Amino acid sequence: MNAWTGLAAGLAIEELETELLLEAIFQRFGYDFRAYDRAAVRARLNQAMRAGGAATLSGLQERALHDPGAASSLLRALSVPPAQLFDCVGHASRLRGVLAPSLRGWPVPRVWLADCAGVGEAWTLAIVLAEEGVMGKLDIHATLANEELVAANQDACLPLAELEEARQRHLDSGGRGDLLSFFEIGDGEDGKCARLRADLRRRITWSQYSLVTDASFNEFQAILCCHALGDFGPVLRQRVLRLFHDSLARFGVLCLDRTLSVADACAGTYQAIEGDRPWYKRVG
Repeated sequence: MNAWTGLAAGLAIEELETELLLEAIFQRFGYDFRAYDRAAVRARLNQAMRAGGAATLSGLQERALHDPGAASSLLRALSVPPAQLFDCVGHASRLRGVLAPSLRGWPVPRVWLADCAGVGEAWTLAIVLAEEGVMGKLDIHATLANEELVAANQDACLPLAELEEARQRHLDSGGRGDLLSFFEIGDGEDGKCARLRADLRRRITWSQYSLVTDASFNEFQAILCCHALGDFGPVLRQRVLRLFHDSLARFGVLCLDRTLSVADACAGTYQAIEGDRPWYKRVG
């Protein structure tokens, strides 16, 4: 067997192991990653292998099927990584300049954070909209496919050091006053921690929802999917874009992690509202 033949055989085995592992995850736990982009999935699986000390994907599969702790770690690795508070100053600035003005005209605006990147993303949005005078009449729906992560986010508390690091990013995004004023400081398992103020937390509903299988569940005045669309394979991506179109009110705002192409589902019903940034208004 020459080097090229051996490489091809190795890649074929890796592809087979990937297929079997994703099918096992779906059959055993009900989470469907089979239509995700293979390169994105493989990168996360390789990271999970290194973290778990598994030599092969088959070994990773065996551990996940027989060890609840290994299964939990694998499912977290395949989910959207958590974002830090105000992790992207430019995005937070556009929340102020693009999203907030679009929501003020609606009597009870609803915002969907699809495949939300944890409390870092949800709390950033809540703080920005509170500063912009929108939060008092707003419902934020933050959804994740992983039920364990939903529960963790509902009761989340950030280390005080992480909040301190975010203070300058908050100001750089156009924030007003002290970021600490939006938080309740208390004692956590590992020292001082910060939790978003109760009046703002009540505006956020965390729930389990799969973009792969579930149908539209409400009409929203804004949908933000800022971390997941690039991980989807082409068929799943079009399915999700149609889902967003069915869930977004006319003249509602759509924010994605990649720009729409003319071949994308329902692309003709949107108007770009932020230049080359993937922010759109539904006009059709």
